[in-house]
Amino acid sequence: MSDEPLDWSALLQAVRTDYPTLYRAWFESLEPGRLIGGELRVSVADPAWLHYLREHCAQVFSHTAMELTGHLVSVRFESGEESVLDDPVRQQRQLRRLPLNPDYTFAEFVVGPSNRLAHAAGLAVCSQPGVLYNPLFIHGASGLGKSHLLQAICAELLRSSPDANVIYVACDTFVSEYVSAIEAGDLHTFRNSVRQADALLIDDVQFLANRESSQEELFHTFNALYQERRQIVLSADSPPSDIPNLEDRLVSRFNWGLVAQIDPPTRETRQAILQKKARLRGYEIPADVIDYVAEHVDSNIRTLEGTLTKLITQHKHCDKPLTLATAKEVLPPPAPVTKPLQVSDILQVVSQHFGIRLQDLLGRRRTRSVSYPRNIAIYLARKMTMLSLEEIGMHFDGRDHSTVLHAERAIQQESERDSATQETLAILTKQLLSRT
Repeated sequence: MSDEPLDWSALLQAVRTDYPTLYRAWFESLEPGRLIGGELRVSVADPAWLHYLREHCAQVFSHTAMELTGHLVSVRFESGEESVLDDPVRQQRQLRRLPLNPDYTFAEFVVGPSNRLAHAAGLAVCSQPGVLYNPLFIHGASGLGKSHLLQAICAELLRSSPDANVIYVACDTFVSEYVSAIEAGDLHTFRNSVRQADALLIDDVQFLANRESSQEELFHTFNALYQERRQIVLSADSPPSDIPNLEDRLVSRFNWGLVAQIDPPTRETRQAILQKKARLRGYEIPADVIDYVAEHVDSNIRTLEGTLTKLITQHKHCDKPLTLATAKEVLPPPAPVTKPLQVSDILQVVSQHFGIRLQDLLGRRRTRSVSYPRNIAIYLARKMTMLSLEEIGMHFDGRDHSTVLHAERAIQQESERDSATQETLAILTKQLLSRT
C-alpha cells in the first residue's frame, strides 16, 4: 500500500484548535504521520510521549484526519523499539509501574523559594545516582509537585542511561502487588523485580501506615538497594517522623539521606507556573490574566492548572477572548474569609442572653439559673467550634472532658423534649453565625 497525501501541519493545527486541553507543544516535534491504506501511522521515539498519545489522543487524531481527508481513517502510534513493558512475557516478571507523564520533566518544573531545595536535590540525584542524597525523601501537601519531581528524576535518569532499570510506582500499587504475590505464592519473583532496580521511586509512602507486612517488605528492599548503592527516592504528604504507625526502623532509614519539603508556591511562582503550563499547550496568556489567576488560586498547582484548562476551554469552545473579564467569569472573586468562632464569642452571647455575669458562667455554682446557661454555652462550643473536649473544658475554668461531655448530652436531651430549649439554641446560633 502506498502513502496517501496528508497535510500534517494542518492536522496539528486542527488538533490544537479543537482540543486545546489535549494539545501539547511537543506535538510539533513528532515525525510527520504517514497515511497508509486508511491508517495514520505516527512514529514516536519518546516512551512517555507514546503513552500519552495512545491513552489520550488516538480518537482525536483519527477524527481530525477524517475531517481533513473526507475518508475513514484509523490511527496507530508506534515506536521503532517498543518498551520491554509492552512485552507480555517480560511484564509478568516486572512490578507494574506508573507511566511517566511527558509534561513532568525538569524543563517544565518551575523553581521557586518553596521547592528550590527539592529541585536541586533531584538534579543532584540524577548526576550521581546512589551516591548523593540516598535516599531522597520529598514531602509536602497534595498538588504541590512531588509527583512531577519524581517523574522528572525518572525521565532524566532514563535520558542519561536509556537501559537503566528505573521503577516508578505508587505506594498503593507496591502494596497491592506485594499482597498478590503472597496470594500467588510468588514472592521470589516480586522481590527480584523490585530489588534489581537501578533506581526505585515510590510515590505517597504515607499509605504504608498500618501495613506491617508491607513495611517489613519495603524495609528489606530498602536495605538491599541501599547496600548496592542503587538510588531510592520517596515522596509523602508529611516527613517520615509524622507518618502514623510507621516503624521506627523505616523512619530512621528514610532520614538517612536528605529530607526536602515542598511548600505552597508564592504568587510569583504561581505566575511562572501558569505561563509555563500555557506555553506547553501553545498559548500566550496576557500578564494581567496570569496575575489575576495567580492571586486568586493559591491552594495548589493542580487547582491552578485546572483553572488554566477552564480558561483555555472557554477561549476555544465559547469564543471568549483571553482577557481579564473571561478570567473573572471562570474564577469569580472569592467570598470574604469568615472569622472562626471563638469560645469567648459564645460566652459573651450566652451571658447577655441570660443576663448573668461572665464570672458566674465560668464559676462553680450549680443552681439551675447558672448551670443551665453554662451547659448551653458548652453545648454551643461543641457544635460550633473544632475544639476538643479537653480544650473546651479549659475555657470553662479547667473542667475535665467528662464534665464537658455530660453538659453536651444534657442539653441535647433537653432540646429533644423541650421546645423552649430548641428556641433558645436557635436564637443563640443565629446571633453567633452573624459574628463569623
